[in-house]
Amino acid sequence: MAGAAPPKCQRVPFNFDLTQRNAMLAERGMKTPTATKTGTTIVGCVYNGGIVLGADTRASAGMEVADKFCQKIHYMAPNIYCCGAGTAADCDHLTNTIASSLTLFRYQNQRETRVKQAETMLRRHLNRYQGHIGAYLVLGGVDLDGTHLLSISANGFVKRHRFLAMGSGSLAAESVLDTGFTDQLTEEQAKELVTNAISAGIFNDNGSGGNVDLCVMRKVEGKTKVDYIRPYARRGRESAEVYERKFPLNFTKGTTGILKEDVSKYFEISAPMEVEA
Repeated sequence: MAGAAPPKCQRVPFNFDLTQRNAMLAERGMKTPTATKTGTTIVGCVYNGGIVLGADTRASAGMEVADKFCQKIHYMAPNIYCCGAGTAADCDHLTNTIASSLTLFRYQNQRETRVKQAETMLRRHLNRYQGHIGAYLVLGGVDLDGTHLLSISANGFVKRHRFLAMGSGSLAAESVLDTGFTDQLTEEQAKELVTNAISAGIFNDNGSGGNVDLCVMRKVEGKTKVDYIRPYARRGRESAEVYERKFPLNFTKGTTGILKEDVSKYFEISAPMEVEA
C-alpha cells in the first residue's frame, strides 16, 4: 500500500490584511508604536601581534540617557571578548549564555576555546530567531590559528575584516579607521586609532557618549594576555570633562514642585465566610 503524499505547503510571502485597519486607527488619532532608538559605537582593530576592541559607555533609551557607564565589552572566554550594540538586555543575555556554554566545553575538553567555536554558537543562536534578538556584535580573539576579528549581525550574518565598526556611530568611526589603518600598526598606535574612532562616534552621534573602554588581546610566550582598560579615555563636550558620579546626591526640599495632590482613603471590609456542612 502506497503511503499518502505529504501535504503541499502554500507559500504566502506577505500579508496586508491589517493595512486598512491601521490606516483607520491612524485617522482616528491613534499613535502607532515606534521602535526605540538605540545608540552605540563599537570598534575592533587588528594590529601586528594582537587585537584591540573599543566601545563607548552610553546606554540610551530613545532620547534619554539611561546609563553613562554601561559596560559594552563582554567576556566570552579568557582569550575571546565581544563588543555588543543594539538592545542591552539582549546583548547581555546572549553573551552570558554563550560564555557559559564555552566554559563548560572548556572544562570538559581541557583546551583553549577557539574563536571559530564562539562564532558558530553566536551565529546559530541569532539566525534561529531571524533578527528578533537585537544584538549586533564585534567578536575578537586570539587562539592557535592567530588573531580573529569579525562582526555578527542580528540575523547571523558574519563579516571578517582587519578593522570593523558597528552601531549608530559606526559611520564616523569607520571614516577614522579607514584613514588611519595600516598593516604595520603597533599596539600603542592601534589603541590610539581605536580611541580616535570611538571619539568620532561620540562627538558625531547623539546616541553615543561617555568614556572609551578598550580591551587589548595578544599572545605573550604562547599564552594569551588580556588588558581590559575601563576607562581608557574620558570624552564629553570638552575633552577634559570627567564623567564621574558624585555621591551622595543631596537635593534640597522643594527642588521638585508638587503640581497636584490627591489623598484617597480606603476601608477594608471582610465578611465572615459561610461553610456548608
